[in-house]
Amino acid sequence: MFTRIMECYAKSGMAEEATKRVRLEVLPILRAQPGFRDLITLRDGQDRQRVICLSFWDTKENADTYARQHYDWIVQRLTSLLESRPTLETLQVEMSTVHNIASRAA
Repeated sequence: MFTRIMECYAKSGMAEEATKRVRLEVLPILRAQPGFRDLITLRDGQDRQRVICLSFWDTKENADTYARQHYDWIVQRLTSLLESRPTLETLQVEMSTVHNIASRAA
C-alpha cells in the first residue's frame, strides 16, 4: 500500500474552495483509477491556507500511472486557487488502524 502526499498553500481565503474542488472534481477521477483506495484531505489548524491531500493506492505503480495520466490536469484546475505548485511525495504505508492496512513483507 502506498500513499501519495500532496501539500499546497491556497491563496488567502481560498482554502475552502480548494478543498471543495478536490471533493467535487478530483475525487471522482481518483475513484475511477485502478488501485485507488481512499482520499483524506487535511487543513492545518494554525495555517488555514495549508492543505494536504493523502491518496491511498494498492501499489506504487497505480499511483504513478494516475500521476502520469491526470496529475497535471488536476494541478491546472487548482492553480487559480493556489499560491504555488503543490509538492508531491510518495511513501509506503507501513500501518494504518483506520484502513486496517499493513505493509507486505519485503
